[in-house]
Amino acid sequence: MIPPQEASVRRREIEDKLKQEEETLSFIRDSLEKSDQLTKNMVSILSSFESRLMKLENSIIPVHKQTENLQRLQENVEKTLSCLDHVISYYHVASDTEKIIREGPTGRLEEYLGCMAKIQKAVEYFQDNNPDSPELNRVKFLFERGKESLESEFRSLMTRHSKVVSPVLILDLISGEDDMEAPDDVPLDHLSESVLHDVIRISRWLVEYGRNQDFMNVYYQIRSSQLDRSIKGLKEHFRKSSSSSGVPYSPAIPNKRKDTPTKKPIKRPGHEHDFRVKHLSEALNDKHGPLAGRDDMLDMEIDAYIHCVSAFVKLAQSEYQLLTDIIPEHHQKKTFDSLIQDALDGLMMEGENIVSVARKAIIRHDYSAVLTVFPILRHLKQTKPEFDQVLQGTAASTKNKLPGLITSMETTGAKALEDFADNIKNDPDKEYNMPKDGTVHELTSNAILFLQQLLDFQETAGAMLASQETSSSATSYNSEFSKRLLSTYICKVLGNLQLNLLSKSKVYEDPALRAIFLHNNYNYILKSLEKSELIHLVAVTQKTAERSYRDHIEQQIQTYQRSWLKVTDYISEKNLPVFQPGVKLRDKERQMIKERFKGFNDGLEELCKIQKAWAIPDTEQRDKIRQAQKTIVKENYGAFLHRYASVPFTKNPEKYIKYRVEQVADMIERLFDTSA
Repeated sequence: MIPPQEASVRRREIEDKLKQEEETLSFIRDSLEKSDQLTKNMVSILSSFESRLMKLENSIIPVHKQTENLQRLQENVEKTLSCLDHVISYYHVASDTEKIIREGPTGRLEEYLGCMAKIQKAVEYFQDNNPDSPELNRVKFLFERGKESLESEFRSLMTRHSKVVSPVLILDLISGEDDMEAPDDVPLDHLSESVLHDVIRISRWLVEYGRNQDFMNVYYQIRSSQLDRSIKGLKEHFRKSSSSSGVPYSPAIPNKRKDTPTKKPIKRPGHEHDFRVKHLSEALNDKHGPLAGRDDMLDMEIDAYIHCVSAFVKLAQSEYQLLTDIIPEHHQKKTFDSLIQDALDGLMMEGENIVSVARKAIIRHDYSAVLTVFPILRHLKQTKPEFDQVLQGTAASTKNKLPGLITSMETTGAKALEDFADNIKNDPDKEYNMPKDGTVHELTSNAILFLQQLLDFQETAGAMLASQETSSSATSYNSEFSKRLLSTYICKVLGNLQLNLLSKSKVYEDPALRAIFLHNNYNYILKSLEKSELIHLVAVTQKTAERSYRDHIEQQIQTYQRSWLKVTDYISEKNLPVFQPGVKLRDKERQMIKERFKGFNDGLEELCKIQKAWAIPDTEQRDKIRQAQKTIVKENYGAFLHRYASVPFTKNPEKYIKYRVEQVADMIERLFDTSA
């Protein structure tokens, strides 16, 4: 049970708490009443504000619409005034631009083109809006006059600033192909930057606004003339250089030049070997006469033509680069085709002239002129890929010009090769033309010299021969096929030469001299083949050629040695008298011994006298033949002397024993030596 005192305390606490809650509740009621009052006041204010806004909107919207209409009217007025100003400006174009158009575009191209743009717009306006206006005729006249002035300016710029490329610069451009240290390209600035800019601007205007293509004809005519003159200038440079110094020169590449540039000989473009026909022209000319002056001129013509071909490729490439900046794309190929025609036709015509000269030379059997075809043809074929690239896009007739010339040269070259082989075979046996000393015949040296020249042109000569083949193997032409054809041809020439030499040798009545003649020629052929490496080319189709020539040489040596039998037969063992030592010889035996000595002495003297005038140019062969003959004669004569020198077959032994063994050897040592 709770004590009374505690219950009293708790009652008081509860009463106090209840009193506080009542006070709080009373505060909340008062606050809610105030809030309701404020809400009612705010609703009243907002209702009043909404009413006022509606009144304001009803008043402003009509004013706004009126203002918008006024602004639209103002804009229309301004546009109308602007259009009027624009239209009026067209009526002033003629007077504003007439002076500039009349004075021309020189020196102020951009300003001039600006005036032309204004005139163009005026023309378009009057045509569309007032075609009967006199102003249209006036601006049309100005436009046509301005267009003519631009065409004239284009021609003037191209004419004044298109210069012939100097031979020195062309040679530097070409020499870069062979000089590994030279720059890849020697730039050709045909037109200065400012002139090129003006020319491009005019050409584009003429195409876009002038509706004119005549300027393209002007362009190709001017540039074509410069290209043609540049190549002709290079040829003239060679002619002058050749006449003054014998060798054309060119300064070094620009990055190698010093203050005073030194001159260097020009190398043929793309050539590993410098080919010269002047030695051959004397050797192979039918008349065998001096050709002073002709050889150097012929050589200069070859060099000049080869350089002109390379120059054409480089200059044409440069012309196309220039053309692409000036001429519209869809007209570039046609314009370029026209541009290069004169220079290309000149080269092709000159090439055909070379072919024509070669054909005439074949008829005369003058193979020096024919040989000009070889280096030129080789260079044309080496240059053909660049040619094809440069001529890409030109007409078929233009592309076919170089292949046509190459075919013509190949046909002519093949005809020359075959004619040369036939000429070797059919060269007549002219007795007066045979060497009296049995040395190498001129026909042999000429034939070998010709074949040696072909070493520098193996692929070219092989292609010539292949071009005449109709077999299926020719269709799959390759370097191996070419090599075999050339080997077969060389073997044919050598075979013809051998047959002719055999025929010519019959001119000699003395079989020994005939053998010396054939020996000399066979030996010369073999040594020449080995020295020039022709033997390797021959071996492609004839493996035993070298051994065959050695057998022929040995056979002729043996034939020659038989000429000494009439000397050695006198002192040989057969038919010599047999006698016993100390037994007196009979008259018949003494006479026989005398005849043997006399026959040997007379035969030795006669042979030495005759054969001393013969010649064996090869020192090694000469010594070999002498030594072999000395050995044979010394052995026989030594044995003969040993047997009969002490035999009393005569009262005058010095009459019959005229020579000692050493003297006989010395006499044989002087054989084949016209100076002895």
